[in-house]
Order: sequence, then C-alpha cells, then structure tokens
Amino acid sequence: MKKLLLLSNSSIPSEPYFNWGKPFVKDFLGEKKVKVLFIPYAGVSISFDEYTKTVSDVFSTIGHEIVGIHEFKNPQQAIENCDALAIGGGNTFRLFQQLHELNLIDSINQRINSGMPYMGWSAGSNTVCPFLFTTNDMPIVQPKSFIGLGQLPFQLNVHYTNASIAGHGGETRDMRLAEFQLLHPNINLIGLRECSLIEVRGDKYFLKGRGNTMKLFRNDKNHKEIEEGEFNPEDWG
Repeated sequence: MKKLLLLSNSSIPSEPYFNWGKPFVKDFLGEKKVKVLFIPYAGVSISFDEYTKTVSDVFSTIGHEIVGIHEFKNPQQAIENCDALAIGGGNTFRLFQQLHELNLIDSINQRINSGMPYMGWSAGSNTVCPFLFTTNDMPIVQPKSFIGLGQLPFQLNVHYTNASIAGHGGETRDMRLAEFQLLHPNINLIGLRECSLIEVRGDKYFLKGRGNTMKLFRNDKNHKEIEEGEFNPEDWG
C-alpha cells in the first residue's frame, strides 16, 4: 500500500523547526522505532551533514532515527535497503539535478510502490508530482530532466499564498500558476498552504494540518477550496 506524507513546509518563523509537522510524522511512522533515510540534496546554503543533523534532532524527539544518504557509497543501495525515506526542502532544481544524475528516481518509485513510507516537505513534496514545473524556486542549476516521481495524479504548489506586496509590480502566485495552466490544461493543480499536508494511503487521499483549505485551480478560473479530510482527485475531472 502506497504511504506518502507530503508537507507544504517544514517550519514557520514563530515556532521551532518542524514543530507543526512533528505530530503528523509521529502518527505516520507509528510507535515502533524506524530508521529513516534522509535525502538532503535540496540544501544549498547548508551542508548535507548540518541538514541531516537538524532533521535528526527533530525525529529523535518522536522516537525515530535519521541517517543521511550522502553517508553511503552507493545511494541506490541505501534506498533499496531503507525502512522509510524522507526528502527535505530547499532548492527543487538542485534536488532534481542530484536525483537524476544519481539515477534515483526509479529506485525511489520501486520502493514507494512496494509500500515503503515516503515523507517530503517543500521541495521533497514537489518531487512526488509528475513534473518540476510548479515549484517556487529559482533555477540555479539545470537538471537533466524535469520529470518527478509521478506518484501523484496532480501538481502541487507548496507554500501556496496569493499575497502581494503593496507597490510591487511582480506577478502574484495565482498569475504564475495561471501560466502553467495555460500550457498544461490537462494537469490538475493544487495550491497547498503552509501548515498543511497531504497524506496518501493506498488509493485514499487526505488533507491534514492546522485547519487550512487547499486550492484546486481550474482552467475556467472557477477555483475550488477543498476542506480538510478525505478527498478524491478523480472527482476533479
């Protein structure tokens, strides 16, 4: 059974790192101690060791262990043997560059399809989508491919907000996402607000978090707010 936990963000400025997401990760992984393989490739301004330790300090408080994939000589083998996998946030272009150069996409998909729990936040959630297209990040590197894991039948825009800065002439998030929809009218798109997550168990989908809705973008601009709880992407058409 497919098991995915996809968080929009890892932290918010007013709280400690990963504070809002910890209860959901704990429930997702269960009470028995799990050794989680962590992929820190999206980190740019932080070393892989530092990033892994930061995440490890959080997961240890809920009874689970983190080990960084960069500590293994053979990353594919590390994925094949891990109990669970987590991919952290950062720059999605850098993350995709590393995943494709190391040929890890198929390995990760095989493990997810066999029931391995997968957790992602921010860039790590974007990775589960069919494509890279709806990330918010700057293309600071060029990946070999924009193809993601394709474990979701829709695209995510994480950290979603349509807030604008007074006097600023740049596009809003909705304007940017409308451009994606014009060029990819057959791909459904979800705006996932901060402190929200999507959990997938088998063929069931759930929106969870701190009471936020998520936004389903429609090509006719008749967008829909989806409440927390179970939802079915097949209903979207």
